[in-house]
Amino acid sequence: MRDGKILSNIVAGQEAHKQFGGVVPEMASRAHLQNIVPSLNLALLEANISIQEIDAIAFTQGPGLVGSLMVGVSFAKGLSLSLQKPLVSVNHIQAHVLAHLIEDEKQLKPTFPFLCLTVSGGHTQIVLVNSPSDMHILGQTNDDAAGEAFDKAAKILGLPYPGGPLIDKYAQMGNADKFKFPTPQIPDYNFSFSGLKTSMLYFVRDNVAKNPDFVVENLGDICASYQRTIVDFLLMKLRRAAKDNRINQIAIAGGVSANSGLRKALTVLGEKEGWETFIPKFEYCTDNAAMIAIAGYFRYLDGETCGLDVTPLARIAE
Repeated sequence: MRDGKILSNIVAGQEAHKQFGGVVPEMASRAHLQNIVPSLNLALLEANISIQEIDAIAFTQGPGLVGSLMVGVSFAKGLSLSLQKPLVSVNHIQAHVLAHLIEDEKQLKPTFPFLCLTVSGGHTQIVLVNSPSDMHILGQTNDDAAGEAFDKAAKILGLPYPGGPLIDKYAQMGNADKFKFPTPQIPDYNFSFSGLKTSMLYFVRDNVAKNPDFVVENLGDICASYQRTIVDFLLMKLRRAAKDNRINQIAIAGGVSANSGLRKALTVLGEKEGWETFIPKFEYCTDNAAMIAIAGYFRYLDGETCGLDVTPLARIAE
């Protein structure tokens, strides 16, 4: 990244997890070890710069899988020592939000303050963003995240991992009014998805007992109905937060922000409410290096570097 613009954003995929129905932490750590040096070399090549030109090294401190974090933190420390360049630690969840501030002529940027609905496999939050360094969580999930609710439902339906994108795919062919799932009743701006996952489990179990081909015959309608329940729940809370805080700059972020149902529903609601809505480019939705770079960029400008005693954190207190 240079002056907020992305020069390269290399992604090393990990297809091996599909056969296990989810991420295997040990495999993820080994894949990080195998891919981190080639990924760095490709990034430098694509950016057309030498490694000596960089001013600072940003890395994810957490939250996340500690084994994978250890690889990144250790590698960043090694680069820092060898190049004599400062280190900048980044909060993974804040980075999702700040991806909206990447300098990109194809992506409009929100003005402060704005609200960001951050939805991923591990986190669901509504964040009030006053500046790159001033963020406040207004509400978050009490248990499972929205992405987990999608993936678990996909598994119940017999779809391969990662199942969230497949539910989105089949939902586009279905009738969202066909089936009803309960909307969680959670106070304030908070969320809960554990009950919704359980309702899907019992829904499939009871209907398959009556008709063994129920899922196959109704897959599109099931996915559409379930997805709408999640999207409506998310946007109901977001609408309440926007109204209470009198903010009309509204953004979404995180892996689930790639969901077409959520993107479309936010656009429609935004037009109805008079919001200016901001939807990230697909490459900035799921975990990526660019979002870590922009978060590190702002911290570096604020002089927030760290020492070699920094450690990875599986969880970070908000």
